[in-house]
Amino acid sequence: MRPDTPRSNGPVVPQRQSASSLSHGERSSAPLQNAAAAIVRGQIDTIYDNQNNSQPASATPTEPHAVSNDTPNPYERTHNDEHIDVQAEHWNKYHSAWQEYYQKYYERYYIGQVYKAREALEANIKTGKPDEAKTATEQAEETFSRDEAMYDLKSKLLNQLQTSAKKVRKSRHFIPITAALCVVVLFLFLQYNRVLFANVQAYVSPGNIDPANLIVDPSTDVAVSPDPKLIIPKINVDVPVEYNVTPDYDSQMKAMQNGVAWFGIPGANSKPGQIGNTVLSGHSSNDVIDPGSYKFIFARLDHLENGDMIYVNYNSVRYSYTVTRKEVVKPTDVQKLVYNGDKPILTLITCTPLGTSLNRLLVTAEQVSPNPSQATAAPSNTGNTNETSIPGNSPTFLQRIFGGGEG
Repeated sequence: MRPDTPRSNGPVVPQRQSASSLSHGERSSAPLQNAAAAIVRGQIDTIYDNQNNSQPASATPTEPHAVSNDTPNPYERTHNDEHIDVQAEHWNKYHSAWQEYYQKYYERYYIGQVYKAREALEANIKTGKPDEAKTATEQAEETFSRDEAMYDLKSKLLNQLQTSAKKVRKSRHFIPITAALCVVVLFLFLQYNRVLFANVQAYVSPGNIDPANLIVDPSTDVAVSPDPKLIIPKINVDVPVEYNVTPDYDSQMKAMQNGVAWFGIPGANSKPGQIGNTVLSGHSSNDVIDPGSYKFIFARLDHLENGDMIYVNYNSVRYSYTVTRKEVVKPTDVQKLVYNGDKPILTLITCTPLGTSLNRLLVTAEQVSPNPSQATAAPSNTGNTNETSIPGNSPTFLQRIFGGGEG
């Protein structure tokens, strides 16, 4: 390349001024300047020729500063994709190998520790050193697996239970307590069993209703058996009636073993079909140890309401009554049973509340069939009712032991 060729990055060469621009003195020295410039140009040409000869053949003359592709660039990355893939795979294998090594190492270590703890525990137990065994267990607790820890806990609890059971079996202190409890339970049962069974009977009785007790038309005259009987469909009562009985307590209690008893007292000694009050007494509750099959026959008598029907079979005639009143009185209020009137009346009596003999429940009903105007005269009123009380239950357990009078 020539030095006069315009270049962007070449050396700056002084330019020759035109003759018209030079003064007289300057024009006189122009030949010398030209000679000097020629020398300089020759030297520059020599330099450029040497540079062109030293360039490789593949370099073009128009690119004197082109750099060979073979020259390494210190700022250029030397890693290629293949090198990176191989390096990542090697790192993965490296880390996997170390992880596997440490895993096996710690597995062997912990298994060895568990085995040593077991041996120490068994040895201490055999030699009878529970404190040392406990210490060994505490030291090995952290090294046990979850299943092993649970198994060890179950074994401890089982051993403690077995030890406590042996101590209890050897001890005799609980025997008096157990015996006392049994006596108390037995005493309570004997004293209050009538309360329990009476309430049970009052609850289940309506579900056992006898279809024979369902009477469609109470005013219809039908043939009935000569056996005296009391029928109350609402509370499922179908019970024999004992008329051949006196009003004293013992006779009443004995008669109520076979059904309900006629309580004929002066002023209230009528029978069905007669003017006056026909009184029938029955148990609402009694002890289970007492004889008889009708200890709870009137357990639901208090469920009767005004208008409910009651039927009495007497001398092959069915007498129908409708309830008109209910009343609770004391056992000594015998005068409540005496009525002065010209109607045939029926009164049912029993003890209340259930399981006790504190009061008496009176359920009064008037005859509606057969025609009450055809009723016969009542027996004459004789005797004294002041010394008679309304019958009740048998004595309780405490009354039988310590005495306490009639129920």
